[in-house]
Amino acid sequence: MTSCKRFIGLLLLVLMASAIVAFAQSPVIPCTTSPAPKWCGAVRGDRPSGGWVAQGRSETMSQHGMVSASQSVAAQAGLRILMAGGNAIDAAVATAATLNLMEPMNVGIGGDLYAIIYIAREHKIYQLNAGDFAPGYATVPYYNSVGYSYNRTNWGYGSGMPSTGFLSAPVPGAAWGWDEAHRRFGKLSLLEDLTPAIEYATNGFPITEIIGNSWRLPNAVGCKATATGSESCTGPDPDSVNTWYVNGQPPAVGTIFKNPDLAHTLRLFGEHGRRVFYEGEIAQAIVNKMNAVAAGDGLSARWTMADLKNYYGQWDIPAHTTYTNASGVPYDIYETMAPSQAWNVVELMNILQACVPKWSPGQSLAQLGPTNPLYWYMLVEAKKLASVDLENYGSDPRFWNSAQWNNFNTITSPAYAAALCSEVSPTGPPFVPTPAFNCSVPSPLTPYGCPNPDNALPLDPNTTVTGLGDTIYLTTADRWGNMVSWINSNYSGFGSGITIPGYGFVINDRAAQFTLNPNHPDAIAPGKRPYNTISAGFVVHNGVPQMTLGLMGGDMQVQGHAQMLVNMLELGANPQASTDMARFYHNEVPNTLQMETQLYNLVGLGVQSNGTSNPNGSLTKYGYKTSPCSGSNCLSSATGSTFGGYQSIMFIPDPDAATADFDDGTHDGTHGKGLLNNGPPVPGFYRAGTDHRKDGEAVGW
Repeated sequence: MTSCKRFIGLLLLVLMASAIVAFAQSPVIPCTTSPAPKWCGAVRGDRPSGGWVAQGRSETMSQHGMVSASQSVAAQAGLRILMAGGNAIDAAVATAATLNLMEPMNVGIGGDLYAIIYIAREHKIYQLNAGDFAPGYATVPYYNSVGYSYNRTNWGYGSGMPSTGFLSAPVPGAAWGWDEAHRRFGKLSLLEDLTPAIEYATNGFPITEIIGNSWRLPNAVGCKATATGSESCTGPDPDSVNTWYVNGQPPAVGTIFKNPDLAHTLRLFGEHGRRVFYEGEIAQAIVNKMNAVAAGDGLSARWTMADLKNYYGQWDIPAHTTYTNASGVPYDIYETMAPSQAWNVVELMNILQACVPKWSPGQSLAQLGPTNPLYWYMLVEAKKLASVDLENYGSDPRFWNSAQWNNFNTITSPAYAAALCSEVSPTGPPFVPTPAFNCSVPSPLTPYGCPNPDNALPLDPNTTVTGLGDTIYLTTADRWGNMVSWINSNYSGFGSGITIPGYGFVINDRAAQFTLNPNHPDAIAPGKRPYNTISAGFVVHNGVPQMTLGLMGGDMQVQGHAQMLVNMLELGANPQASTDMARFYHNEVPNTLQMETQLYNLVGLGVQSNGTSNPNGSLTKYGYKTSPCSGSNCLSSATGSTFGGYQSIMFIPDPDAATADFDDGTHDGTHGKGLLNNGPPVPGFYRAGTDHRKDGEAVGW
């Protein structure tokens, strides 16, 4: 009888185990399957009446704090820190570190960082610059000597530079930036801020959909210059494969992924701060790995411990302008300063302010609205005008002379913007950007030598000129009124592709945004910061913070910021609706324009959703060509990462609330002990949006 009971018990265990295994088989069939499941042909449902039917989700609203990020569990990690007594800066560090694990192709401790931080007690904005440095070997002649050269066909940033591998890697700034932001403004200990990321790296997390579909390593070793000056690498870094792949393959969506080496790094960093990264054991590991890759590629260049030890970030004054919308309401717009490209948002918004009344007399952007092709034509042409100056002058201000500083102050002024209006015909054809645009204008700079050097190699026909990059933007706010706008990046997916063995992170490839044009202010040089596409924005109204703003994605960022600002400040869209609205992407060097599918149909082809013609016509009447087309002024449709990823937190003050004398939420020695909800909330509320093009969410408490 006993043996029978044992048999029955064992049988039940087997049946239960089988049931668990059967239950674990997911019924979900992704649309990437061939053939695609029928659900992928479904039409989208409508939201309840009372709002914009096409809005993907409601805004998140809260009073005690908010985190908005591109991965939902990482956003919750930041919220966990807020609920444990941390402030917005603590939450930003925690979220960034967790994203290092959960969105590793886009961000990490080996990346770079810019941020705008509002400290409520001081009523003051700070800008953090943790951009990278070029290593000591990095000169234009050295790159020339190993086969890389400026290409006159590509007059944008990055011309001639390798995009992955050893030669693309700068000395990273993110570790300095995480530590510096925490040192100056954090409330909890650094190790407490990193604890959620350490726990997830140790115990694992499920890889989410969009991130999982981007989990692909670049070729990063065996890199050589081709006969035409571009780069060819033979394969991925073996240490990257061991760290980021499972059994030699990209992990599937839903895989429980762990990175104990990254947990080790974050624990060291939490205990010792940036010194362990730039002078200690992590620094030595970085130098050893980078030099092993260089030797394997047959390069004489080497990193040194001094390259890391000599790194420093800095606190800058952000670029600023005042933009007054069609209703006469002024907003102060702050954007991260050069070498971040975000200063160009200031010029772009100045152009819209000055030129829209001239291009469309009596019709503001708010009156035209996003169903009118003229609305989009003016936005795109303004972007083109601004981007020429960005391409000409974007570089590290530490290397500018007084004439270059005067030039920068000129091109970011409203008067300069007004002088550009005549470059655009309001009825077409479209403006065609070229690097010589400013050569006819008296300037203290001589961009590109005007004309471009002729001793360069021709453009490799297999090379695509693209400004897209991989980055995360996150934003946080706390119950003390502090707000953080934080842009953190590896640049390309998995950066340089080089992983530091035993430490679980990649070195970014931001050096690829230098140029090998020796006449350009962004020409690579030791200790120099590269032109940098990552951009963080902040808006103030009547001296009160209005919102944080960021939209990651290479050179989508300036034009993306402008589109979001117009959506909210001119059209009155809420932070969630603003990102759910369709966007455009213009690529400056080839002068091509892409729009999301429904927008392309509406204003590119001039066809409304019901199949009838758009009464306002299409962009073809201004001279744009529609797909199939190629070359300058080609307009096509696109989906996905082309249009970046946005997050924003807006603050709405309570007009009836007395101004509270809050503690500033920075270091007080208490190091929050558990859930702290014993103080008053912010006098008003936060409302936030997050991009449906990402895996994230906005969370509050």
